[in-house]
Amino acid sequence: MAKFIHGAARKMTQLCRKVVHVNIRWRIVERVSFIRQFFRFIWDRIIVCSIGKSTQYRRLSSRGSYALPPEAVEAGLGLDEQASTACSEHDLDSDLVTLKISLLGDCQIGKTSFLIKYVGDEQEKRNLEMAGLNLMDKTLSVQGARISLEIWDVGGDHRSLDHVPMACKDAVAILFMFDLTSRTTLNSVIGWYNEARKWNQTAIPIIIGTKFDDFVRLPPDLQWTIVTQARAYARAMKATLFFSSATHNINVNKIFKFIMAKLFNLPWTVERNLTIGEPIIDF
Repeated sequence: MAKFIHGAARKMTQLCRKVVHVNIRWRIVERVSFIRQFFRFIWDRIIVCSIGKSTQYRRLSSRGSYALPPEAVEAGLGLDEQASTACSEHDLDSDLVTLKISLLGDCQIGKTSFLIKYVGDEQEKRNLEMAGLNLMDKTLSVQGARISLEIWDVGGDHRSLDHVPMACKDAVAILFMFDLTSRTTLNSVIGWYNEARKWNQTAIPIIIGTKFDDFVRLPPDLQWTIVTQARAYARAMKATLFFSSATHNINVNKIFKFIMAKLFNLPWTVERNLTIGEPIIDF
């Protein structure tokens, strides 16, 4: 009987030791987990304070693979365009689709005038200007479907080339612009195209000739030469060609509607126009 009691007591002692050991290990695990969570929380706070509020950007994985709500189908036919609100409001709107578009070309060809004509004078006052870079945005509202366009206008001098990678990455369309009255700026289009393609292989390429109102005053033979060369560049770049005028709002809105139609497969297309003396559209 004494042996039985002694054996039972020994087993109870061993069991108690195991329980105590398990409890100690569990407490250690809990403390380590708490310490990890604490340091993770501190690190997250440091990151937030260092980079500030991040802007969400939703990129289309491929052309035509993103389906808009039924209301957005009307976007290619009649867009109700409004000036965009503050970026903080954009971040809070989970239904907002953000698209990035870049403008490239030489200096003094009318890129900024073209952009201001599209976004409006009020939005131009709220733009973000940097050395060699101009950023504007515009929100398109279509019966509840909201699309925010972030448009990056890169300066045309050599010092602005450093901004090309940042402006072109993740862009859904790149507009290569030139002055219709200056063949030198037209010759530069190929160089801008090659530089942009280093950073973005998928963006929709569009060639835009500006100052059409001045272009029509040129001699017909010079107009024909410029049209022929611009069309040849468009074919080589597999781009769509538009002649435009910010002064008379020729093809400005139509270009952005064309981009929307290409991205979302909207039932809207532009009509080809190859008549000399009229705003050329070629694709």
